[in-house]
Amino acid sequence: MIKDLTKKSAKELTFKDKLVINFYDMASVLGVAVVTIMLIFTFVFRVVGVVGTSMVPTLQDKDYLIVSAFDSNPSYGQVVIITQPNAFDEPIVKRIIATENQVVDINFYTGDVYVDGVLLDEPYINNRTTNNEGISFPVTVPEDHVFVLGDNRQGSTDSRSEKIGFIHEDYILGVAKYKIFSYDEVTRAMKFNPFSEWKIY
Repeated sequence: MIKDLTKKSAKELTFKDKLVINFYDMASVLGVAVVTIMLIFTFVFRVVGVVGTSMVPTLQDKDYLIVSAFDSNPSYGQVVIITQPNAFDEPIVKRIIATENQVVDINFYTGDVYVDGVLLDEPYINNRTTNNEGISFPVTVPEDHVFVLGDNRQGSTDSRSEKIGFIHEDYILGVAKYKIFSYDEVTRAMKFNPFSEWKIY
């Protein structure tokens, strides 16, 4: 049908013909836009929901995050989504504390965390690291792995435990960049966060 219409000159096109052409043009543009958005959210960004309170105060239960798959080199401080199989049989969100070949030590009496002998300054944590989850310290992070902890140290199962352990870099889905939606305890509904609160530190 469109092929037939394209053979007509501009003067030969009726009002109905023009409507059909415009409809197909809009459908074509919309189709390209939908495919482009799908590709972006499949290979560039993902929207991921938080379950649980292991990352309080940085992240709350039912927060929704924009996750970037572009950060190929894991580094200290990044909040990451992890798909490595674990005892809970579900993806987890944690913060990278150390990367390959670094030595992690934790003083469970003082709650201090050291990487390569340097005491970490951790303004993002909810409480001190006083829970020993079973792994003996100090530990050296294996090649191609990272060591992760939740910001809510007394309410997180993480690399301190054999249930999680070291995380292979291949299982890092992406880095959490922005917190776009949060659950409102008062209204019991999702709320769109102000732009100033999007960035995750």
